[in-house]
Amino acid sequence: MSTQAPETREFQTEIRQLLDIVIHSLYTDRDIFLRELVSNGADAIEKVRYLQLTGEAVKDQDLSLEISIATDEAAQTVTITDTGIGMTKEELTENLGTIAHSGSKAFIKHLAEGQKQDLNLIGQFGVGFYSAFMVADKVTLTTRSYRPDAQGYVWESEGTGSYTINEIEDSTRGTQIVLHLKEDAQDFAKEETVKRIIKQYSSFVPYPIVLNGNKVNTVQALWTKNKTEISEEEYNEFYKYLANAYDEPLFRLHFSSDAPLSLNALLFVPQDNTEQWGFGRMEPGVNLYCKKVLIQEQAKDILPEWMRFVKGVIDSEELPLNISRETMQDSALVQKINKVVTSRFLKFLGEQAESEPETFKGFYDKFGVFLKEGAANDFTHRNEIIKLMQFESSKTEAGKTTSLADYITRMSEDQSSIYYVNGPNREVIEAGPYLEVFRDKGYEVIYTKEAIEDYVLSLLGEFQGKKLVSADQAELDLPGLETPGDEGLNEEDIQTLTTWLKDILGSKVTEVRASKRLIDSPALVLSAYGTHSMQRMMQLANRDLGQTSPSILEINSRHTLMKELNALRAAEDPFAQIAAEQIFENARIAAGLIVDPREMVNRLYGILERALKKS
Repeated sequence: MSTQAPETREFQTEIRQLLDIVIHSLYTDRDIFLRELVSNGADAIEKVRYLQLTGEAVKDQDLSLEISIATDEAAQTVTITDTGIGMTKEELTENLGTIAHSGSKAFIKHLAEGQKQDLNLIGQFGVGFYSAFMVADKVTLTTRSYRPDAQGYVWESEGTGSYTINEIEDSTRGTQIVLHLKEDAQDFAKEETVKRIIKQYSSFVPYPIVLNGNKVNTVQALWTKNKTEISEEEYNEFYKYLANAYDEPLFRLHFSSDAPLSLNALLFVPQDNTEQWGFGRMEPGVNLYCKKVLIQEQAKDILPEWMRFVKGVIDSEELPLNISRETMQDSALVQKINKVVTSRFLKFLGEQAESEPETFKGFYDKFGVFLKEGAANDFTHRNEIIKLMQFESSKTEAGKTTSLADYITRMSEDQSSIYYVNGPNREVIEAGPYLEVFRDKGYEVIYTKEAIEDYVLSLLGEFQGKKLVSADQAELDLPGLETPGDEGLNEEDIQTLTTWLKDILGSKVTEVRASKRLIDSPALVLSAYGTHSMQRMMQLANRDLGQTSPSILEINSRHTLMKELNALRAAEDPFAQIAAEQIFENARIAAGLIVDPREMVNRLYGILERALKKS
């Protein structure tokens, strides 16, 4: 009951400006008002809990620490009550009517300096209470400070130019806010609407939220608890709740960090990669919290794009949030969180690869594509990612893989580089001519069966001080490579044959030369512009199936086929040209290049006809 007539006061000019902005243009989602009021209530409860722990005298000492919400569709109201620290008359005036403590002065200053879409943090400025006026045409606030001798007050305003403060005889400690809803906001008087908003934004508020007598926030904020206090079942149930999943996660990482910034993170790797099954590109799966209050669901900037398969929560009290808590303002801090969490996650994967190799292999089979994407696009973490990449090689069994670090442990003393070659599968790679010299010398070769793997290794250039060299690059500096000896064509015949081949093949080749790398095959082609992997990608991108970039043709002057070709050339047999063109086409096919089959089919018929006549 009031003990005196209501006292009417005018809002300061800045507060009127602030209210106008909040009501008309500040937030993009009106659901935000409830999150802000619940967060303010939780902060107020946290303050009174601290006072109780320090032994200070607090009114209603045994009052439960909770937030209660009541909806009334008939009256078109929603009421939010907390048993927190409450406010005195002076605090009411300072916090809600003037610029002294609400942060409104800084807010207005920021507004004057920039555009509305760049408005800064509501958490920083402390103006979250005013979001109530987005949905309410009148707000009635009743409050009683924790101080034993304090008076209770009612604060009321329609969000225009003034507010009233009315003293009441007595009330319970804390604050009650009654929102008299606007006509276009009456959906917020429905229990199901309020329950949905609380579950979305405030599920992990550390105090009970009771809606119309029923507790709503029943899931614990596990990421803030000590790992020793959490059971496997609790972790799994939390994952299922968070990821809307029915199975258990493949991996889990729960860690806290104090430096270079304070944060808690709980991350999960799911059992399956849905992108593999054609369900479209995954959305980022990590939610961003500040003090257990949701700031951004499926945060797009907090982790690199390639980590979109990871589910979980990151919570940092250091986060500055924009005025509506919907985007992050401080890019430097975001980058710092990105680096800390990503590096820790990659370290965790490295530990799993070492301690649980079979489980890690299962992970890599499903999610390795994301690591490859990261190695290609994430310059900051590329060196960490590349350590986790797995490859088959000439010294692994089919289906078994190795890392670059393991490869180095097997290198011979005279080997200074890591060699790799690209092809669609192991069988095609091993049937091709590019491995011959490496087999002969006993050098291991990594198999890159995807173009992105080849691209990453060429981009990296070296690993742990060892140069990364493609086995099909034109200029191969391999120890012990020598010009063919006496068993092959002599130097004069080689010169004549290579010159003749260059004339026959014309613009299809930039150079024809004797090979130092061929052992068993008659010829191979090399790309004049890098590797064949890059050349194949260019073909596919240009969709030009009949043409390829000019190649370098290397011939094996010791091979019987080349000796016979040279004899046909010397005898000026017209078939020599047909044979030369087919040898070149065969070499291009062995390189995995796309060739126009029409001309080649006719040529093959001519070769068959000649062979059948001689048989």
